[in-house]
Amino acid sequence: MSADDADRDGPADDSPADSQPDDSPHILSEASALDEGEATDDRADETFRAFWADVVADEIEAREPDEPIVIKGGVSPSGVAHLGNFNEIMRGYFVAEVLRDRGREVRQVFTSDDKDPLRKVPRKLANADGDIVGLGEVDAGALGRNLGKPYTSIPDPFGESESYAAHFAGLLKADADRLNVPVEMLSNTELYADGDFDDAVRTVLGDVDRVREVLSEYQDKVDDEYVPFNPVCESCGKVTETVTAIDLDRETVDYLCTDMDAGGNTIEGCGHEGTATFREGKLPWRLEWPAQWGVLGVDFEPFGKDHAEGSWPSGVDVARNVFGEEPPVPMVYEWFTLNGEAFSSSEGNVVTVQELLGLLEPEVLRFFFALHPKKARDLDVERLDQLVDRFDRFERAYFGEVDDPDLTAFAERAYPFVVGRPDDPPTEKPIRLPYTFAAVLGMVDDPDFRERLARDEGHIPDDADDAAVDAALARVEQARNWSERTGNEYDYRLQTDLPEAEFDDDVAAALDDLADFVAAGQDGEEIQAEMYETARDHGVEVSDFFAAGYRLFFDDTQGPRLGEFLGELEREYVVDRLRREA
Repeated sequence: MSADDADRDGPADDSPADSQPDDSPHILSEASALDEGEATDDRADETFRAFWADVVADEIEAREPDEPIVIKGGVSPSGVAHLGNFNEIMRGYFVAEVLRDRGREVRQVFTSDDKDPLRKVPRKLANADGDIVGLGEVDAGALGRNLGKPYTSIPDPFGESESYAAHFAGLLKADADRLNVPVEMLSNTELYADGDFDDAVRTVLGDVDRVREVLSEYQDKVDDEYVPFNPVCESCGKVTETVTAIDLDRETVDYLCTDMDAGGNTIEGCGHEGTATFREGKLPWRLEWPAQWGVLGVDFEPFGKDHAEGSWPSGVDVARNVFGEEPPVPMVYEWFTLNGEAFSSSEGNVVTVQELLGLLEPEVLRFFFALHPKKARDLDVERLDQLVDRFDRFERAYFGEVDDPDLTAFAERAYPFVVGRPDDPPTEKPIRLPYTFAAVLGMVDDPDFRERLARDEGHIPDDADDAAVDAALARVEQARNWSERTGNEYDYRLQTDLPEAEFDDDVAAALDDLADFVAAGQDGEEIQAEMYETARDHGVEVSDFFAAGYRLFFDDTQGPRLGEFLGELEREYVVDRLRREA
């Protein structure tokens, strides 16, 4: 949910939820939680739900809504279309899918609040491919020259789409398609132009005193002169806030183009005096949001906790006491953070859906959004392996391989939605390489050697068909991309051919002895410890001995924890390389 007067990116929360096991039960409130599925006396009619989306679906159905049931989200296109913007789409998606699973017809919509004015130039943008770029790579002036204008009136700084708003909305739609989410993107500018907001604007401007009375409880700026409508100046094209007269019969307002406050900065108005129709302006945020509920017939809308404390209470009041309608079922979710910091388009602390899909499978990303929406959590790209490991355990729980009743109950309900197969739940567990092992294989360029190593470690069954093997090995490139992005201990390349290197006799003898030790069938930790002992036995500096090993395997002087790494490789290959034979 976006706001005219608020940064779309939410505040940072407390510690990441990954510090505690919280996969299940994924309930939304204590009132929905029944231990072991047994009702208490005062909640005898309630049912325990292992997946939070079922709790929301229960609330929606309790209102006996008409179909299609409308699920909504929204965003102001202020910068990069990042993962935080995608929060509402995915929260809404899971509820929509649960309702569809119950036989309901559902329409999921997502509004781009693109008649909002651009209040500041973002530091980062994303191109049509979803790659994040700096302002030096685009026509930044197209943004700077158009501060205060609606996003749909601002040229696309990439020169590709019809406007900056269209470019941004296109990125979100592309991300939804990548995750197979059937969401309908709507433009507020088009809704105004088509007259969808006409009745709402007429209601607001027909009883301004009543609107002032309601909004004064929430905004200090609402006084006896306040008129809740923002015309777009016909002279300079900026959104202005100064209405001087209202003509309900003609459905117009007179206005003066005055300065606009933009987060402590001032966007100057041009001073033009003009007349605008109801379709040539917009309602302020606190009225526009509840107006959308009526215009679109919204039954459910998720939003971040910042709106729960501000915009939502005023929205409920406006819906009931201005528009005479009931608000939709709400769901407040916690903001998650990126690498310990709040997501922010303007500050450049963002990651896109497309970027993450280069590092992990779509189902892992969908799993992240399926986790409890009221738990604060951090998406730490450097620790992405932990998220993948949690998904793998969740998947194993679905197939009955984890002794955790709570997680299993959650997985049994949520997994088909996470993998996009609620109508055809999987019956055969995919082959998954452990993510860090996949990162180890990512050090190898030879695809056949990767497969041999995976089979040697028992991660690929002998009877696996080619399609299953290819799907399993796809994680290797993702883990390799992760190692390159973070520069972690796996960001090295195993040399296919024996590097040209000469060693002193004592180092060569130590390498031969280590080869004999590995040939005896030791694991990685034992090899790591033996390297210290072997170096000392031959009077070789430990650092020199490790450097010799790195030279043999990586043609470099450093790398990962060498002994543990060698323990992951094919034994015969390691022995031959230590003996300088291959």
